[in-house]
Amino acid sequence: MKKLLLSVFALALYSAANAQCNELFISEYVEGSSNNKALEIYNPTPNAIALNNNYRIVRYRDGASSAAAEATVEVIQNLGTHVIPSRGAWVIVLDKRDAAQPCPGTECAVDLALQAVADTFLCPVYFTNNAMYFNGNDAMSLQKFNGTSWNYVDIFGMMGDAAMVSGVAWSDAFPYDGSAGAWWTINQTLFRKSTVTQGVTSNPSPEFIVTTQWDSLPQNTFDSLGSHTCSCPVASITEIDNSVSISVFPNPTNLENVTISATEAIISAQVMNGIGQIVIMNQGNKNDKIMTLETAELSKGVYFVKVSFEKGKSTVAKLSIQ
Repeated sequence: MKKLLLSVFALALYSAANAQCNELFISEYVEGSSNNKALEIYNPTPNAIALNNNYRIVRYRDGASSAAAEATVEVIQNLGTHVIPSRGAWVIVLDKRDAAQPCPGTECAVDLALQAVADTFLCPVYFTNNAMYFNGNDAMSLQKFNGTSWNYVDIFGMMGDAAMVSGVAWSDAFPYDGSAGAWWTINQTLFRKSTVTQGVTSNPSPEFIVTTQWDSLPQNTFDSLGSHTCSCPVASITEIDNSVSISVFPNPTNLENVTISATEAIISAQVMNGIGQIVIMNQGNKNDKIMTLETAELSKGVYFVKVSFEKGKSTVAKLSIQ
């Protein structure tokens, strides 16, 4: 009965943790030299998502308002039939691949390293569709069709930001419009912080503060594209089966570390609080059956440790911090 009750609670806990992990979002943004432009879309859900005709990308040039940005050439209306797997990423790259074109130049080919990580190439002709020709002062959005209208799934930048008409990029210091601090949205690769579990669904107001949800990498960094780290749970509800025996010691504890021991090699371990937030996430080396968790920063209370193993198996145990 105790095992059954723990399993039921684990399912409820997973549901709480997964509450915000229910829709695609933009996980990486590349605004590099010349035509090196890319977006990465991440699926944090436990199920594969087929794009079909339900999603589109819209560019808001120079921080334009939503009404001004609805021109056909700034909307990728059909993202194709691609299916993004659970916890998978889809990389869109500007379609410039003719190595014979001069660089710099409007038709200069994107770097071979960027081409190598692309899943889809879009917008080869500027005057046909320029949604992927974004610069540091352009807002971008991912939208989903609900049957009658398009809704925001995620927004990068700020629509209707008058400062971007003449500005170059959003920056990291007040008033965040590029007039102070360092420019972040131009000549950079940006990736979403792992703590972000859903997109921005309403226009930022009164300003877009890029450092709230994004971290920065140097210009023309492409090796992080194609995968994303997110604090959304890594297993579906049906995978929490408590089929592998584990122990957590000491438990209860007031020490700085606890040790997890299992009968199978540990792939990963997550510690979740009572409302389903992941507060610790550790990766195993796929060989060891023992893992140490640093718990010194945890407040007193009851937590749950979800330990994952090969073949999708997971076990949940209660942890008490005193």
